[in-house]
Amino acid sequence: MKKILKYLLLAIGGIVLVVVAAATYLLLTFNPNEYKPQIIKAVKTSKHRDLKLDGDIKLTFFPSIGASVSKISLSEFRSERQFAAVDSARVSLALLPLLSKQLVVNEIALVGVQAELVKRKDGKLNIDDLISAAPAAETAPEEGALGAPAAAPVRFDIASVSVDKSAFGYGDETTGVQYAVKDLRVKTGRIANGVPSKAELSLTLQGNKPKMDIGAQLQATLTIDLDKKLYRAEGLELKARGSAAGINNLNVRVSGDAGANLASQEIDAKKLSVSASGTQDKTSFEITLALPNMESKGQSFSVSALTLDADVKQPEQAFKAKLDTPVTGNLESQQFSLPKLKLALTATGDKLPNKSISSELGGSVQLDAKKQAVSVNLAGGLLQSQIKADVAVNNFARPAIRFNADVDQFDADLYLPKKSEGGPAAQSGSKGTPVGPEEPFDLSPLRSLNLDGSLRVGALKVANIRSSQLRVDVRAHDGMVNVSPLSMNLYGGSAKLKATVNAIPVTPAFAVSGNLTGVEVGPLAKDAVNLDIVEGRGNISLDLGTRGNLVSALKRGLNGKASVNLTDGAIKGINLQKLVQGVQSLGKNTKAETLGLNKDEKTAFSEFKASFKVTNGVAHNDDLSVKAPLLHVTGNGDIDIGDDSLNYTAKATFSKTEGGGTATLPVHLSGPFADLKYQVDYGALVAGVAKQKVEAKKEELKEEAKAKAKEKLKEGLKGLFK
Repeated sequence: MKKILKYLLLAIGGIVLVVVAAATYLLLTFNPNEYKPQIIKAVKTSKHRDLKLDGDIKLTFFPSIGASVSKISLSEFRSERQFAAVDSARVSLALLPLLSKQLVVNEIALVGVQAELVKRKDGKLNIDDLISAAPAAETAPEEGALGAPAAAPVRFDIASVSVDKSAFGYGDETTGVQYAVKDLRVKTGRIANGVPSKAELSLTLQGNKPKMDIGAQLQATLTIDLDKKLYRAEGLELKARGSAAGINNLNVRVSGDAGANLASQEIDAKKLSVSASGTQDKTSFEITLALPNMESKGQSFSVSALTLDADVKQPEQAFKAKLDTPVTGNLESQQFSLPKLKLALTATGDKLPNKSISSELGGSVQLDAKKQAVSVNLAGGLLQSQIKADVAVNNFARPAIRFNADVDQFDADLYLPKKSEGGPAAQSGSKGTPVGPEEPFDLSPLRSLNLDGSLRVGALKVANIRSSQLRVDVRAHDGMVNVSPLSMNLYGGSAKLKATVNAIPVTPAFAVSGNLTGVEVGPLAKDAVNLDIVEGRGNISLDLGTRGNLVSALKRGLNGKASVNLTDGAIKGINLQKLVQGVQSLGKNTKAETLGLNKDEKTAFSEFKASFKVTNGVAHNDDLSVKAPLLHVTGNGDIDIGDDSLNYTAKATFSKTEGGGTATLPVHLSGPFADLKYQVDYGALVAGVAKQKVEAKKEELKEEAKAKAKEKLKEGLKGLFK
């Protein structure tokens, strides 16, 4: 047995000596550089490209088989322009493992690799000729076919891979897009079946559409098992810094573990985190996405908890948002679900209500991408309100939106632009027109809107008008918006209205009609237009329309009709009874007197009726009827809604004066709503009273003359019959 072992070792040693001797002979006698012209010619003939081999080709055969080349370049197709180049390349294979059909690569090293990929205007790539299909190789016989055994699988084992000082570019001649990868560096440890290997990569990415300049570094421990089709990355960490798409100081970081089992079609990720920060204009942001556990099998996947944090800072305000939800989905059916969504939002800023607002919502989202349908259910706090809403959207290209929402209360004025100090007078010109240019509103998005829904609000404040138990049903299709019913409780009464918006023409049109019943008009007028001249409860009917894309144009474009019927109220700012007291003491030369309204004075009435015809923003009235004890007021005039001003003449008729007759006092009201003046025509009042006295005296003299004539007649008759 010992002799057999001895002879076997001698045989193996002999074989090794023969191999070493053969390799030594080849190294001494074979020069691959002598074949450069043939290689260059073969490339030129087959690929119509120029190959340059300016450096030496070196071969090694023991203890490993290897080759190294330097200064290689390849031209574009049928052109002298360089397509790719390599400063140096070195590859070596372990010799002995090849005998057992194992591929063990000692080293793959590339330095100074450069290549330029170009998409031509005709849509073709400058490498199409290199990647064109080659003739199919003959299929190797399977095990048992014609008695030939199946080939044993080749196992790979790479000791290291390194790439240094390399660059790649891409350009699109049609779009002008250009990208470049510069300073590419790759370094790995051993790469073998089932063996963990550390890998490092760094590069600089530059581009013009969008403009970017980013430096990135990546490191991870990679495990590849080709037999089991297992791939895994542990300790993955990607860092990127630079600028992109107008974002400066961009800082991106990705970390975590990920793996894939292609045999079972399973993918998983653990402790995956993605964060990004940067600045754009005057806005800075920080965003973090965390996926503690993600699993996928086949086309289905699930995320136990997805967390998204966003922090955005602007010069005048800042926002913080956080989203938490599990996620499930199926890529084949394209159905996705966020079953337990939580969304929290906080905003701070000097212009915000109380300098801070916060919201916290919970609900769910269901998405069916194939059917182009998404449904959202939300409930919780939004701004200063508690809401409950269901929203469904179908057809993403032309969305059809359906919604049903309940809101406990909402103050819209908190989020509308604030009025300047000084009230309306400070914001208006001499006729109430806004100072400075107005911002037009754009209703063109309504032309493609397809929306149906219902909104209910417990308490609402808009434009300083307060209401409760609001219900709004909206139908908006292709630029036509119909709101019906529009009902609410309003200032002690109720309103039932309907409204339309026609956004189809360039200048949109608006209309509103309906009735307000049992409404306290004093607080309503005060809150709506800051007009505090009347109080009382009653009914108002409206049928108005207008056009425009500016608030001032809408006011001046009002047309239609309106009517008011009030009871048990008062005209504020003036006491007509007091003005006529002691009228007999007024001199005959008394003239008209202009006075300001006095907030402490009022004229009470039992009935107030008036109807208005509105033309181009001016509401005209000529049937005013105000009834009060010992008083009746009539009048006519205009309320200029477009200019926020009044020009109206009222005539107050008193049923009893100090002389026991009647008196009529003309009162003319005029000026902007914020500074109304009234002119009392005492001269007309005195003239009227004097005229009544003259008429009364005439009547008295007539009666006396009649009495004297009657007495004379009686006397004459007595003498006649004596």
